[in-house]
Amino acid sequence: MHATSTPWYTHRWPWFLMLGPATVLVAGGYVAWLAAGHPDALVVDDYYKQGKAINQDLRRDRAATALGLSLRAEYDPRAGTLAGRLAGPAAPFTIYLAHPTLPQRDLRVFVKPAADGSFSVALPDLERTHWQVVVEGALRDWRLAKGWDAVRTLEIVADKP
Repeated sequence: MHATSTPWYTHRWPWFLMLGPATVLVAGGYVAWLAAGHPDALVVDDYYKQGKAINQDLRRDRAATALGLSLRAEYDPRAGTLAGRLAGPAAPFTIYLAHPTLPQRDLRVFVKPAADGSFSVALPDLERTHWQVVVEGALRDWRLAKGWDAVRTLEIVADKP
């Protein structure tokens, strides 16, 4: 009896065994493309400088406490407005809304309140997510900060001394 051998590529088992590594190579290439094209926005380049800035932020929090500041505002998604009142000196301030994961969706709104501290500003339709809200004076001399789930009421009170 004479056994005739056929070339390896005519058998299905070598192809079946190569399917696993080939799949891993394709998936690895896709993951590498995702990693290169969508960098992580949460990584801070200069963490030491950011850490030093925390002490400055704490001084601004204490300044807000000394001024007795508090903010109460209502968000109306239908009208696209955030209206409320800043208790304390009626001076211009900034409201910064930081999206938890997408920095391109962050919002910064300059507010010039009325003499009694009331204000109304236009906002786009906000996602229902956990926003970080920072309200600070125009000269960045005080700060109020709090997390907010974009439900209607936003209330921030400076810490008690």
